[in-house]
Amino acid sequence: MVDERFGKWVNSPNLDPRYKEELEKMTPQERNDAFYTNIEFGTAGMRGVLGPGTNRINLHTIRKATQGFADYIKEQGEKACQEGIAIGYDNRHMSQEFAYDCADLLAKNGIRAYVFESLRPTPELSFAVRHLGCFGGIMITASHNPRQYNGYKLYDSKGCQLIPDLAAAVTEKVNAIEDELSIDTEITDEQKELIKVIGVDVDRPYYDAVESIQLNPDVKKDIRIVFSPEHGTANIPVRTIYEETGYHCIPVEEQCTPDPDFSNTPTPNPEQPGAYELALKYAKENDADIILVCDPDADRMGVGVKHDGEYVVMTGNQSGAVLLEYILEQLDRQGKMPENPVMFNTVVTSDLGEKVASAHGVETEKTLTGFKFIGEKVAKYEQNHAKNYVFGYEESYGSLIKPFVRDKDAPQACLMLAEAASWYKENEGKDLVDVLEDLYKKHGTYEESQIAIELDGEAGANRIKKILSDLREDSPAEIEGVPVVRSEDFKESLIRENGKTEELKGFVKSDVLKYFLEDGSWIAVRPSGTEPKCKFYYCIKGENHADAKEKTAKYQKAMAELTGTAE
Repeated sequence: MVDERFGKWVNSPNLDPRYKEELEKMTPQERNDAFYTNIEFGTAGMRGVLGPGTNRINLHTIRKATQGFADYIKEQGEKACQEGIAIGYDNRHMSQEFAYDCADLLAKNGIRAYVFESLRPTPELSFAVRHLGCFGGIMITASHNPRQYNGYKLYDSKGCQLIPDLAAAVTEKVNAIEDELSIDTEITDEQKELIKVIGVDVDRPYYDAVESIQLNPDVKKDIRIVFSPEHGTANIPVRTIYEETGYHCIPVEEQCTPDPDFSNTPTPNPEQPGAYELALKYAKENDADIILVCDPDADRMGVGVKHDGEYVVMTGNQSGAVLLEYILEQLDRQGKMPENPVMFNTVVTSDLGEKVASAHGVETEKTLTGFKFIGEKVAKYEQNHAKNYVFGYEESYGSLIKPFVRDKDAPQACLMLAEAASWYKENEGKDLVDVLEDLYKKHGTYEESQIAIELDGEAGANRIKKILSDLREDSPAEIEGVPVVRSEDFKESLIRENGKTEELKGFVKSDVLKYFLEDGSWIAVRPSGTEPKCKFYYCIKGENHADAKEKTAKYQKAMAELTGTAE
């Protein structure tokens, strides 16, 4: 199959010329990895390594996905075609070319396209879908992945990434296309009229909406903020919003250029320490109060805080809990807490946020990983008014303050985090780490961490599947000597507790396992939906920080031994 697919590509007269030389230089292993399967189009769209091949992101696989999406849109009728699709893109290699190629292909199919003039954040694309009244959206991005990646995400008319049912309908259309190499994007002058380039006409309403989230706009803005967009799309939006709202922002200039090679950062991922290296240097030189780092498509925000003379980088669980505390505290203080308030987070997010919400009389609803599930719930409650949204976040540094966007929104998070830091400094003489420590004192100490085991290629994909299947076949009764009191299997939709088995309801099937331990801790395992990694999540409860850290190390060692992933 690999040789057949490779031969079809390398000998095709329709192959984009730039790919032929790459194909001819491939080693047998590279050829296998590029062609052993078709790149998966699923609930997260597509994400993969750039290059030629059926298992790669390139013009031909992007065209296949877009033609499938176009076929789906046309089935929905003329109104859907006229409402059209908004298209955004980030700073990565080929992003702009992919975006304009998508616009051409949609136009060729009689579908209106609104494409941004230059790179924009993912949350602004989500905003644009609803602002322009589009049928859906396309975002060309690989988010926080390394530079060799790119990706393709689809949005529905609510500005939300496609939920599984919709994704399955589009996937069926995509998979029905047998020859991606036969799709061309040459269009007539009449078809070109269906394409509109957008920019400031969407920027201004989006910035205004972001600035509307302020709870204390008149707070004394006596803080210094070091900010890095990590060469990505957050640069102009965040700096503009800070300037217009009066915050003192010190940009990490070397990381403000939209560089697809991420030349001045070890990693564009706020979950990794390398993303903060240059920002920390700036912070020390400028005596900054906080450091904010956004990923390339500006849906995630990492946080560093000056505390007792040192800079502490918060986890996404910690910064999310602090943001939640500030928002709920202010809503209570100002008498603005809505009736039936609800907060959303995921099954791999720390328990701390749920305890914070409960203390303010706010319900927590859990979703699977993927902000589309939160966006879906937001849309549902906006229609039936049963509950009122107050906040949503994931442990991976993504949050949403106000749902005029239906995806993670780092510009919103940057503004609200700056406000929170300013308010606590002015009114309580505290920094954000102090606020976090107060939450631990009130709700218990948690040590949250994630270990991601990278397993590339076909062999890696098979290894990840085996790790999960082995855990299902031989479910642990204890981990590091501590009894497992409850387990949840989101693929089999099963709960096991007290020797009994019952159905796990309220979630679509997903390859996730979660183990609850007798000491109040939990551990979850899932394959990444966007990278070749198996992820292990730890939410460990301890008597204090030292106890929680010690227990975490033991649990991590035990899980590595249990799954055969110890180095």
